[in-house]
Amino acid sequence: MRQIEASKAYRILESGPILMVCTHDGVRANVMTMGFHMMIQHAPPLIGCVIGPWDHSFSALSKTGQCVLAVPGADLARTVVDVGNCSGAEVDKFSHFGLATARPARIGVPILSDCLYNIECVVHDDSLVDQYQLFILKAVAIWANDSRTERRYLHHHGDGTFTADGERFDLRDRMNLWKQFQVPL
Repeated sequence: MRQIEASKAYRILESGPILMVCTHDGVRANVMTMGFHMMIQHAPPLIGCVIGPWDHSFSALSKTGQCVLAVPGADLARTVVDVGNCSGAEVDKFSHFGLATARPARIGVPILSDCLYNIECVVHDDSLVDQYQLFILKAVAIWANDSRTERRYLHHHGDGTFTADGERFDLRDRMNLWKQFQVPL
């Protein structure tokens, strides 16, 4: 075994799917790339997301309490990185990157039509924002884009390298205690 600095823990655990976070400040929509997120509970569906004051989306999310978490396919990897490399304070990212949008059902933030999934969210708890930049979001609607041929999620490893989902293992028959969660998306 080789020891790694504890400060690098994010490089191991951050590899959940990269998200694109859409916000709207009442004047203009914005989108950012995010890798720091986690599921917190099933019901109500709560998701923790780290969005700090250094992100242009922070003020919009703080002000409106609404966002969309979009899950891009692996074919959007270059766009995901490019979106993350510029600020919505300076660039209209939707126009600049040709991001297709659609109107959401429940909130005032656009969804990204080219992504696999879009999760409409409202801020459920912001008590950890000042200390940790951690917003607890509640999913209120989910949209699936079944027409996408690229179905792999994109995972960032915290160092500029990415992987896409690979082989899928179907072990549902062994998940005896968790049958209620086996409903396909």
